Amino acid sequence: MTPALELIHKPLHGSFRAWAHGYPHEVAKWHFHPEYEIHLITTSSGKFFVGDYIGSYQPGNLVITGPNLPHNWVSELDEGVVLPVRDLVLQFPAEFIEHCILLLPELQPVQMLLKNATCGLQFPDELGMQIMPLMTELVTAHGCRRLELFSSLFDKLCECREKKTLASVNYDADMGRYMSSTINLVLSYIKQNITLDFNEKDVADVAEMNIIKFTRFFRKQTGESFVQYVNQERIALACQLLADTDMKVTDICYRTGFSNQSNFNRQFLAHKNMAPLKYRTCMHLNTGAPFTLVRAA
Repeated sequence: MTPALELIHKPLHGSFRAWAHGYPHEVAKWHFHPEYEIHLITTSSGKFFVGDYIGSYQPGNLVITGPNLPHNWVSELDEGVVLPVRDLVLQFPAEFIEHCILLLPELQPVQMLLKNATCGLQFPDELGMQIMPLMTELVTAHGCRRLELFSSLFDKLCECREKKTLASVNYDADMGRYMSSTINLVLSYIKQNITLDFNEKDVADVAEMNIIKFTRFFRKQTGESFVQYVNQERIALACQLLADTDMKVTDICYRTGFSNQSNFNRQFLAHKNMAPLKYRTCMHLNTGAPFTLVRAA
């Protein structure tokens, strides 16, 4: 099976992404991404897959996956059961850690830990349960506290001596091979051009398909229409800009690839059940952040 490419939306003014999601979820599938990932299961049991490794998991399952290493967790649930929160996830690019180590020699143990994570590393469930509150707080933390939690997490991981390598050392995590699949080329194109003016015909040309064939192909691969998917990605970017900058809503509309504000407002309301300005106000109330933040360039 060819893993799908996950396009990770790093916070606009952040070095890494910390988030939680339930199950089923759109990213809960056989997938890969260029970023490192620390993955912690909070509830449910089942099977997990890292490269060519297959294992069983339960709450506390704690794994680091290296860049472009395919992975997936499949919960064993009764039909129709939905978990509000199953996974706590921390994702960060290799360049971020490399820059940190250059500035802070104290982080050298982290470099060795991540080198060993190329094939995936599993930690004891007991450690996973111990750091669960830390990762839970990291999801909503801001400013220096965010960096403090990040550092504390790696301190505990580096101290652990009971790590288990998962995928075989000769497992071929070949990003070029995965990226050559048509759907990954399409999703990558959308990600790279999300702020620009493009249409379904443009992307169909990338996939070397006529528009009718591409429309069927895209829905089968993603479960959504092309327009639904693009709007969803653009609204996600708009949410980041509303929360992290003081850009005017009109400017955000055009920065995120919408051609007019009425369509932007309509799509935002459909996705978030509120107007953009109300979303910004609610986010600032939730985080306790001042209303005027850093102005985007």
